[in-house]
Amino acid sequence: MSTHINAASKGDIAESILLPGDPLRAKFIAENFLESPKLYNEIRGMYGYTGTYKGVPVSVQGTGMGMPSMGIYSWELITEYGVQNLIRIGTAGSFHEDVKIGDVVLGIAASTDSNYVHAFDVPGNYAPTASWELLLKAHEANKDLGVSLKAGNIVSCDVFYEFGDWWKKWAKMDVLAVEMEAAALYMNAAYNKVNALAMVTISDHFITGEHSTSEERQHSFTDMMNLALEMCIK
Repeated sequence: MSTHINAASKGDIAESILLPGDPLRAKFIAENFLESPKLYNEIRGMYGYTGTYKGVPVSVQGTGMGMPSMGIYSWELITEYGVQNLIRIGTAGSFHEDVKIGDVVLGIAASTDSNYVHAFDVPGNYAPTASWELLLKAHEANKDLGVSLKAGNIVSCDVFYEFGDWWKKWAKMDVLAVEMEAAALYMNAAYNKVNALAMVTISDHFITGEHSTSEERQHSFTDMMNLALEMCIK
């Protein structure tokens, strides 16, 4: 039962899955956090693995960059493979001084400049939001981990290299950070009545100009990875 982007058979993918954009981050998580990980997909270089974490089956799948790519992978994971809990683990750029490099942000909602919602034919604007169930699990899991968490509105943008001070308008509306995938994930999850949460580690800062290296993005955001995995066993 493979698809054009996923070689998995039915039953190969767990009900709870971590979704990093970077396929090498998926590989890193599988090799360093999961027990007995099995590679079920490498089509287009998008690695997908299933293993166990503290005895519970968990999968991790790279999704690529942007809402179109996230939209395809998450839709198929839900509709073709029966995934029930989808946790995006990615990076974001901060708009506020008190949201610092290395902080983990939970996207309670995901504003967007994308027209992705047109596929659902809603008669107005739609506000993509995280699942309350996963937000609660994140809160409970972090009681033991003590990760530096922030929570609030994030924005999913289609364009990476934008000009001018566009971000300041989002910051004025108390949007915490920018990334490129969460809104599509939330819409797909809502339509199909499953759970989704985007958690992102701040890797860039629009005010201070700080940036994480590509190696740090790939390997060093272990707080976020630990939190997401602990959520899967709650």
